[in-house]
Amino acid sequence: MKRCRKKSYHPYIDDYIDGVYSGEIIVGDEIFMALGIVEEGLNKPNVFIDVDKINKAVELTEKYFELQLFDWELFLFALIHCYNLDNDTVVFDEYIIMMGRGNGKNGFISPVSWYLSTHYHGVKGYNIEIIANSEDQAETSFNDIYDVLERHWKKLKKFFYKSKELIRNLKTGSVIKYHTSNARTKDGKRSACLIFDEIHEYMSYEIINVFTSGFGKRKHSRIFKITTNGHVREGVLDNELRVCYDILNGVIQNSKTLPLLYKINDEKEIYNPKMWHKANPSLKYLPILQDTMEKEFGKMKYSEEIKTEFYTKRMNFPRSNRELAVTDFEENVIPTNRPLPDMSGWSCTVGIDYAAINDLASVNFHFTKGEERYDINHSWLCLNSKDLDRIQAPWKAWADEELLTLVDDVTIHPRLLCDYIATMAQKYNIKLILLDNNKYALVASELRKIGFDAKEYKNVKLVRPNDIYKVQKVIDDVFIRHLFTWGDNPPLRWAVNNTKLISAGKSKGEETGNFYYGKIEPKSRKTDPFMAVVHSMIGEEELEEAACSFDDIPVITC
Repeated sequence: MKRCRKKSYHPYIDDYIDGVYSGEIIVGDEIFMALGIVEEGLNKPNVFIDVDKINKAVELTEKYFELQLFDWELFLFALIHCYNLDNDTVVFDEYIIMMGRGNGKNGFISPVSWYLSTHYHGVKGYNIEIIANSEDQAETSFNDIYDVLERHWKKLKKFFYKSKELIRNLKTGSVIKYHTSNARTKDGKRSACLIFDEIHEYMSYEIINVFTSGFGKRKHSRIFKITTNGHVREGVLDNELRVCYDILNGVIQNSKTLPLLYKINDEKEIYNPKMWHKANPSLKYLPILQDTMEKEFGKMKYSEEIKTEFYTKRMNFPRSNRELAVTDFEENVIPTNRPLPDMSGWSCTVGIDYAAINDLASVNFHFTKGEERYDINHSWLCLNSKDLDRIQAPWKAWADEELLTLVDDVTIHPRLLCDYIATMAQKYNIKLILLDNNKYALVASELRKIGFDAKEYKNVKLVRPNDIYKVQKVIDDVFIRHLFTWGDNPPLRWAVNNTKLISAGKSKGEETGNFYYGKIEPKSRKTDPFMAVVHSMIGEEELEEAACSFDDIPVITC
């Protein structure tokens, strides 16, 4: 059934909504839902749409930036100037904008930043901070504004002061600055507009918290988060998207955040160029972008790397490199985030994994009930690890959530892992502990102290490559059928995304049909939490309630 706009707002808003509802503007499901939120917000009593400011903002932008704004940009310029008369606040105070690479996110946010600093916007001391992970990215929008001032300096010098670090509007006193993630202190009370650029690169909320602490005390404060999708999982973007979908689906009510997520909704749409507009709202205006995307599309079948980039950065439809991935992250790993039941008294196996005892170590408690698998996973991170600065994960936040224990010592002593196992053994019935054959010697003494030994008690199994070959097929099936339940465990989901499948025998030019697991990148992307799951699953036959065993799954031998 065709949707119709509920009332008239402003031509830029009306035209965009009408274009979407009529099908003239091709968008995905998320934009349809967002327009419902827009109308709901604008239909509230005492909402004022400042027509004069909208028109002036567009006029000045197109004049000084020497461009013609696209339909989605006009739509956003209009939304920025919608106010609640009851308390003199903006209708939407946060915008999360995700669209494909090359669509002009910075080209939009640069004139917005510049305009908000002017007396036409009308708020004195409206300081604007542009924040990104790298200096080059942080400078992008700032330099766009600087270049505009440079081109029109003869006329604009009486209104602005400019340097390579700071731009100040002389009438309003508003300042535009840029920052990188190296910024550690910032008084958010003095900022009126925060722009977080390419948040898919943010591993944690540390830099966001620096700027948002105390933020919101300036009149008409606004936050813009602009990004494409990316390859970093369980960072800021994944969390922001969870919030966005809760807003779009009505789980979060009366939010002043507007998610505008331009993306395709189905993998099949990648093969229909008409659907590319869903992720690329500027595509119809940019023939060069169209040509570039068509070339990349043509090369996809020859390169998994190009294909993965096209899916992720052009279509905002993340796709693991399927020659390498353990499983599809969005389809099969995200669904593991379900509440764990009370498993007190249940039998379990325990997997242990670590690459180096002065790096990261993980322990996994694995339970089964019928075909369902449940895992309790915990890790220890050595603060003296040589790789600590390279780890691409919000490990400090994970430690705060007690999903990770930080060890301020030269190594992670095996006693820490064994003390944890002994404590958990008071609640769960441990049938078997499993770990790599080459790692046993380091932990054998401490395991023996808590009653586990490979030779004497025979309740420790030493894992060999053949065991991995067998269980890989089971793990693949369990992922595909959504039988894993892990609770909300970002370190474990992150570790799956860091792990790749390696074909056994490939290095010798042989294809055996068997696979084992390896690291995509050994220094920054750790796999230990997931490998602890793998080891624990090798012992499933020990569990009384296991619905199936993998003993009968054939392993192809050379």
